[in-house]
Amino acid sequence: MSDSALIIKTIAFVKEKLNDAEGGHDWFHIERVFKNALLIAKETECDLTVVQLGALLHDIADSKFHNGDETIGPKTARAFLEAENVSEDIIAHVVNIIENISYKGGNFERKFSSVELDVVQDADRLDAIGAIGVARAFNYGGFKNRALYNPEIAPVTNMTKEEYKNNNAPTINHFYEKLLLLKDKMNTQKGKEIAAERHRFMETFLAQFYAEWEGLK
Repeated sequence: MSDSALIIKTIAFVKEKLNDAEGGHDWFHIERVFKNALLIAKETECDLTVVQLGALLHDIADSKFHNGDETIGPKTARAFLEAENVSEDIIAHVVNIIENISYKGGNFERKFSSVELDVVQDADRLDAIGAIGVARAFNYGGFKNRALYNPEIAPVTNMTKEEYKNNNAPTINHFYEKLLLLKDKMNTQKGKEIAAERHRFMETFLAQFYAEWEGLK
């Protein structure tokens, strides 16, 4: 099977698999990450097939929707790629991307490194910030029935992986616990450039939010 045919089959598989997914982690999230990855890859020397497969399959079974089980995503991706007779070196690389892409509270040390992981991780993190990031944060907060904001609950910026997974703080806290930290955690030059602009948008949004909250505007 040609690389282009494999990508087409992967897109169809992911669309079907995520048909009923939460709005911030659905096919459209995958599509945006895929586009971000292609944009970054244009300016990065990398294996484009691995980047595309990693972007398409990175959230095929997000652990937060599977009782915290982090093995389902990699297993699902491997089973699909094996069924398509993809070479083991590509499968292993894609699985490593899926296993190491997540933020996990910011204290998670990657156990695998590659340029392709750098590209896909940046692409995924870009979708967590800026206008889309704001929308996704509040969409997921609503999905989990979280408060928009509570001035009495302060953000916790140095959580363990388990504390981060079990965190139920108001959505505004998520900006300080993750979203505003991502700009300085980008891997690629292109990712850093895009992140800087999206970061500024979030700062503007928060300033407006607090002004409205206090009845100043």
